[in-house]
Amino acid sequence: MAFLRIAQVGHPVLRAPTREVPREELLSAEFQRFIDDLVDTMHEANGAGLAANQVYRSVRVCAIEVKDNPRYPYKPNIPLTILVNPKLTPIGETKFDNYEGCLSVPDLRGVVPRYAELRVQALDRHGGEIDRVVRGITAGTFQHEVDHLDGKLFLDRVADTTTLCTWKEFARHHESGFRERVKAIVDRYGS
Repeated sequence: MAFLRIAQVGHPVLRAPTREVPREELLSAEFQRFIDDLVDTMHEANGAGLAANQVYRSVRVCAIEVKDNPRYPYKPNIPLTILVNPKLTPIGETKFDNYEGCLSVPDLRGVVPRYAELRVQALDRHGGEIDRVVRGITAGTFQHEVDHLDGKLFLDRVADTTTLCTWKEFARHHESGFRERVKAIVDRYGS
């Protein structure tokens, strides 16, 4: 088990699109250890997800998991999911406003419009095919992580910069209202 350093906003690794991972590389013992370290680092930092380029590896892989996360107590749980070479396709045009934060952008949150339903196509960590639909808040989490792999940060998607705030001010002024919106989204989409 190794905890990896997390790149911070401003580092070029976060702005470069990542390369796809060939199946042979994915299945190597070295790459499997890297995935374990990525997951351990995400857990240690209480992240809902972590992309490989956030830990200085410019490969198209991310980990997602929400399990009673103290940073995001209002998010529905998501089982541990490893996405390799993911492709997201919106289903419909419906979007919702999602207050987002990021391990690479410490102490800052902002509202990002996200598609409410997506088709997710990827490989899992063992090279098996993933083809599923995600909805609601969970769909927002998937979009956030795959954005990283495309060299995008949530800051790039904030439509109204007046929504930017620190975590403390989010908790103080915005969290209760956002929790109500999350509940409505979860009631509608089930996640």
